[in-house]
Amino acid sequence: MLELLPPPPTDPLWDLTYEFGSDERAERLNLVLGVYRDPSGRTPVMAAVREAEIRLAERSESKEYRGLSGNAAFNRALLAMVLGPGAEADRAAAVQTVAGSGALRLLADLICRTRPGTTVWISDPAYVNHRPILEAAGLRVRTYGWCDDEGGFDSAGVLADLARAGRDDVVLLQGCCHNPTGADPSREDWAALAELAVRHGWVPFVDLAYHGLGDGLEADLWATRHLAARVPEMLIAVSCSKNFGLYSDRTGCAIVLGASDRSVRHAETALQNAARTLYSMPPEHGAAVVTTVLEDEGLTALWRAELDAMRGRIEANRSELTALLGAHGHEGPARSLARQRGMFSMLPLTSQEMLRLRREHAIYGTTAGRINIAGIPADRIPCLARGIAAVLGTR
Repeated sequence: MLELLPPPPTDPLWDLTYEFGSDERAERLNLVLGVYRDPSGRTPVMAAVREAEIRLAERSESKEYRGLSGNAAFNRALLAMVLGPGAEADRAAAVQTVAGSGALRLLADLICRTRPGTTVWISDPAYVNHRPILEAAGLRVRTYGWCDDEGGFDSAGVLADLARAGRDDVVLLQGCCHNPTGADPSREDWAALAELAVRHGWVPFVDLAYHGLGDGLEADLWATRHLAARVPEMLIAVSCSKNFGLYSDRTGCAIVLGASDRSVRHAETALQNAARTLYSMPPEHGAAVVTTVLEDEGLTALWRAELDAMRGRIEANRSELTALLGAHGHEGPARSLARQRGMFSMLPLTSQEMLRLRREHAIYGTTAGRINIAGIPADRIPCLARGIAAVLGTR
């Protein structure tokens, strides 16, 4: 049987990561994967998470099955965090998932079960795994633009593109800190997108993976909450990988909002059935950690302070890189980078220039130009700026 399998495509991000692992240059710099690193280049366990794990280990209550929806307390806590404490319980349901990617896949399966062959619109450029997940679930994918010529959010272009999305379509939007570009809509832009969704009848599908790392937790959740208040139906995929640092614990949540309690409960059962056939139920540890943090005022305050500190470091990295690029005489790219938000930034380099950055300067970013701003060791920002400037200077 296996002899009949044609060569499958490999994952471009992990290919670059493996290439980085075999690179023997001491100055090599890995800015491919989206993980937060402290000034020394280490990905730490957050203090609030560590304390929650200690408390869980001391209680060590049971390893019994939780059920198809996972940890119910976690689901309630995520609903309250994402939609606000006053969210209408009869309009929303949440199911714990295997991280944000698992939430995307479960919700994609729900869309396909509801309307097979539905068209889902994604941004261009998009998170590298959006299209594969949606197409694997049997959905059609179309694209809408995202950035203007200077790398900022193209409000007029996005609204014009999504005016072509119909009542039977779904539009995938990243709730904050757009991956890979770092270009985010303003609140006025989000309000216009919500009105467009209401007018044309398409369903927003929000991917929420970086909340807290852009402009602060409440500010980063504003767009999702605004959409939820305006549209009759909505899907939300939530990840705890970045803002809780639970990368390898694979902790996430799929949320559905509907016009009636009946429709929401049917959707919840459909998500449970999809989970049953994919992985039965999600792992408990990460969800128990998040629940412990969010149900304790002291741990919540500690976590939010740590999250603010992470955001501050990301902003400082971006500001320093921007200043150094400007000092090297590249004011245009510097202005573009300065407007971006969150973990990632998109360099104004072609795929061939990104290849040169990797081969000549040992700096690894994606072929499309994305780099992980949150992963730069403090002492390596000047090296990064020099490498980018050297590549730009040979045009």
